[in-house]
Amino acid sequence: MKLDIMTMSLLSKYVSLIFPDYRFEKILLEFERTMSMELDFTQEAKNSERTTSCFRKNDVVKVPHVFWELTTKEVLTMEFCTGHKVDDLDFLRKADISPTKVAKALIELFGEMIFIHGFVHGDPHPGNILVSPRGQGRFSLVLLDHGIYKELDPKFRLDYCKLWKALISLDVQKILELGEQFGVGKYAKYFPLIFTGRTIDSKSALGTQISGEEKTRIKQDLNSLGMDDISSFMESLPPDFLVILRTDGLLRSILGNLGAPRHVRLLAYAKCAIYGHEEQSRLESGCNQPYNVANQNKH
Repeated sequence: MKLDIMTMSLLSKYVSLIFPDYRFEKILLEFERTMSMELDFTQEAKNSERTTSCFRKNDVVKVPHVFWELTTKEVLTMEFCTGHKVDDLDFLRKADISPTKVAKALIELFGEMIFIHGFVHGDPHPGNILVSPRGQGRFSLVLLDHGIYKELDPKFRLDYCKLWKALISLDVQKILELGEQFGVGKYAKYFPLIFTGRTIDSKSALGTQISGEEKTRIKQDLNSLGMDDISSFMESLPPDFLVILRTDGLLRSILGNLGAPRHVRLLAYAKCAIYGHEEQSRLESGCNQPYNVANQNKH
């Protein structure tokens, strides 16, 4: 691994000499940090137990039990859980499980991780999330591979909750204000496009297709960006944001494979952002009652 990291670093430096606007060393450092963490299996075991604790009241989420007496830094022994990849549509049809319900449960699980617990699984590709049938269309989501996690800075988590509240209501002033706090400055105007698929001055309803006029304006705007803009944007982002972007990108891909409507993700994130923000207020007022998104869905 060390040799691979050195090779990547060397190549990155050579590319930056030829293309001075290419500056992604920060991303490489974050990659090296997360890969080093994943090589310690005792840390992975601790991450899995913490996730179990976070979702102890959610009967949809399943995390394999760790057998500590058979676990070391080099060997991880866990409970064997059966299931199929989360985006295996053929399996879901045969098991009479709704892909949209799976998508909703998945995005609410990660929304709760991001906005409420601030402890985020960093590698949610389909092979790390299994669907285990429980009969009559019911299922569990089995979460595997707990090597890469990111504990979000409390202030970042709270600001990210505020950002999503502003994105949903398209509060331009608040989005730009939070952009300054995140350190991205003028690039904050792209937050609505990155996360919700509409422009900062959009007239389209949330979750709907944007107009042809908006598409033309977006294309013109993006064509004006150079590699230096992309590098500046990536360099200015807090490390927590890089993890969020990667995780959200993987989840959006899975939701697309499941054929879930766009509003499923947007509504789940909006709800979790509001809960996460309110939870902080409750904790500051001395209330320690935990929030549970799954239970809120029953009301």
